[in-house]
Amino acid sequence: MAETRKLYYENGACLQFCATVLSCVPTDGNFAVTLDATAFYPEGGGQPADRGALGGARVLDVHEKDGVVVHTVTAPLRVGEMVQGDVDGRRRLDHMQQHTGEHIVSGIVHAQFGYDNVGFHIGAQDVTVDFSGPLTDAELADVERAANWVIWQNAPVTIAWPAPSELAQLNYRSKKELTGAIRIVTVANVDVCACCGTHVERCGQVGSIKLTSSQSYKGGTRVTMLCGMRAYEDHCIKFQNAEAVSGLLSAKINETAAAVQRLADENAALRAEKAALETRLFAADAAAFRGRKNALVFEPHLSPDSLRRLCTALMEQCTGVCAAFSGTDAGGYKYALGSAGGADVHALCKEMNAALGGRGGGREMQQGSAACTRGDIEAFFAPRLGE
Repeated sequence: MAETRKLYYENGACLQFCATVLSCVPTDGNFAVTLDATAFYPEGGGQPADRGALGGARVLDVHEKDGVVVHTVTAPLRVGEMVQGDVDGRRRLDHMQQHTGEHIVSGIVHAQFGYDNVGFHIGAQDVTVDFSGPLTDAELADVERAANWVIWQNAPVTIAWPAPSELAQLNYRSKKELTGAIRIVTVANVDVCACCGTHVERCGQVGSIKLTSSQSYKGGTRVTMLCGMRAYEDHCIKFQNAEAVSGLLSAKINETAAAVQRLADENAALRAEKAALETRLFAADAAAFRGRKNALVFEPHLSPDSLRRLCTALMEQCTGVCAAFSGTDAGGYKYALGSAGGADVHALCKEMNAALGGRGGGREMQQGSAACTRGDIEAFFAPRLGE
């Protein structure tokens, strides 16, 4: 079969076209359709496929094999019929913004640090780019600033298919060795790269670029970024959240971090005060068990750490097994189990978990939870902790 004429290469802004159906084959409940020409971009080069409609059928996916573009559609199309294709313009623009934005960032990173783009993917939510070397937060902030400056300068983006003699003289980025006709995408004064994707005509159409996160990855750096509409929508969500937090804190929107830090400091002080009061309370409660061998106590609303400290206080007064529980019959109980005499309570904990629907363990002190009632707990321990 002859190669499909690729209208998306002739005009990246082409969203509507007419073409002749060359084949239509049923496949997995849908239909695989080939045309003599198409403006639907097939998945490739890290960029997802276009979506839209073809002859009244929805286009679910598009891929290319040996130069032939295959459209997966929801309804059969008659071979030989002329059909109209309508590409989802918002999706196409989104992909062009993300892809062009990646070129800008990759070109800047390559120029400033000499690193290669070794991986690129446009996801449904964000874009990831893998660079071959380490990048600090400060360096990425500089890259982001430079990338947006390119957008504000509205640098042109041009497409060319250089002859082999021209290509040999051209310094361009490429992830692998290429043969045959090579498509070169150039962002003026920023990047020259072999690429099969769709791009905007001028950088101003990218809108903006935001590098949202980074992490070490295979000896280099994986950068997550948003461009254009995605960056705008992300800004709107975060600004709305920032406004809400500002109102809750009664602080100006650009002073919320300091307000949160004050709350965190106050909370830490209150937790320390609470722990000190609990320690005094636990010591007083444990004193009632002084000289006894074993102890079983219930206290409401205790965290696992508080239960551990209560159990420790009991172990200082008793000579045998100490068990502390906190919770409700409806919601279950958390527990801490230990032995004042240093005896191994692992077997007892295992037996308790089996009997009370519990989960947990530990080394010197056993901690976990049990889905049971207080009566179940008391019944289990009655023959085991009796004096």
